[in-house]
Amino acid sequence: MNRTTFLAAALTLLTASSAAFAQDEFKPLFNGKDLTGWVLVNTPAETWSVQDDMLVCSGKPIGEIRTEKMYQNFILEVEWRHMVPGGNAGIFVWADDITSKGVPFHRSVEVQVLENAYGQSQHHTTHGDIFPIHGATMTPINGRGGSRAFPTEERSKPSPEWNHYRIECRDGSISLAVNGKVVTQGKDASPRKGYICIESEGGVVHYRNVKIQELPESPVDPKHVAVANRGFRSFYNGLDLKGWTTSEEGTKHWKSNDWILSYDGKGDDVKAKMLKSAEPIRGRTFLFDIKPGEGFDGVAISGRMPPTKYTKKGEWSRVECTIEGGKMSVTINNELVSENSVVSDTDTFGLYVVGPAEFANFYVRDHASEK
Repeated sequence: MNRTTFLAAALTLLTASSAAFAQDEFKPLFNGKDLTGWVLVNTPAETWSVQDDMLVCSGKPIGEIRTEKMYQNFILEVEWRHMVPGGNAGIFVWADDITSKGVPFHRSVEVQVLENAYGQSQHHTTHGDIFPIHGATMTPINGRGGSRAFPTEERSKPSPEWNHYRIECRDGSISLAVNGKVVTQGKDASPRKGYICIESEGGVVHYRNVKIQELPESPVDPKHVAVANRGFRSFYNGLDLKGWTTSEEGTKHWKSNDWILSYDGKGDDVKAKMLKSAEPIRGRTFLFDIKPGEGFDGVAISGRMPPTKYTKKGEWSRVECTIEGGKMSVTINNELVSENSVVSDTDTFGLYVVGPAEFANFYVRDHASEK
C-alpha cells in the first residue's frame, strides 16, 4: 500500500469512527416505556401514555411535562405527528421549573408544533416558528418586527404524517431544522439554561425517537438561568375536581375549566363558597394564581383572609402561603401582605370565596423534603 492510499484509508476510518462516536453521544430523552426522567408539571398522568414506543399526549388539559434535568447547550431530535387536523402543541427550551403567573405555560423559548390545517397568518406559521414566551427574550433571525422567528421554508407535513425536528441550542442561540433542513433561528435568548418541556394544548400528538446530545457548557450569567426546581408539585389536575370537596350546592358553582378552576360567586350556602383540598397544610408552602371577577369581595385561605387590596379585578395575581409551626405568612405578587396568622396544623388547604373568581396553577411544596 503506497503512502497516498494509506492516508486515504486512515482518513476514511477516522471519519467513520468520528461519525459513530457522534452518534453514540445522543442519548434517549424518552425511554419508550414510561415517563422516567420527566416531571408532571401541571398535567396529570392521564394526559400522557405510552403506545408502541411512542409518547402520546391527549391534549387535555393545557399544560406541560418537563425534564428532571436542566440543559444549556444541546441538540434535541424528535419525531412528532398530530393525529387531529389543526392540532396545537409545542416544545419549550430553557424553561423555569413551574408555569408563569396567570398562564398554563412556562417562561421559556417555544418551538411551535402546529398541524398544517391550523392555518397561517402574518403573525404565525405552521412550519416551525420559534419565539420567547412569558418573560423570556430572544432576538429573531428572519423576524417580522417582533420577537418571533419565522421559518424560511414550509417543510412541515400534515396529519397523520411524521415530522422530524432537530433543535440546536448553544449559548443563547437556537436553530430548528424541519425534516432535514434548518429553517428557523434566533439568538441572544434569556434564559439560556433551563428545562425542556413538551406541551399539551388541545391536540392529540405522538412523539417518538426523542433523543438529546449534550454539548459542552459555557460560563453563563445567573440572570440567564431559568428558575431551578423548588420542589413544587401540582394538586389540581385540570380535568375535574378530584382531590377537592365542596357541598352539593357548591358543585353547581365550582367548575373545572381546563387549566382554570372557577367559582361563579352565586353560592348562597356558606359551604357552597368553600372548596377544600385533600392537602394537609402543616409544614408546607402553597402557591396559586387568582383573577377576581366583578363583585369579588375576598378569599379566605384555610380560614384566614389576607388583604385583597393587593389583587386587581380582571388581572391575575400570584399568591404564596407558607405554613410553619401553626402560623401562616402570605405574599401576593412577591409582596408580604400577612404574617404569622394562626392556623390549625391539622387543617387542609382550602378556599372560601366571596364573589366570582378564577384560580389556576395550584402548587404545593413539602418543607420536610427540603431538609
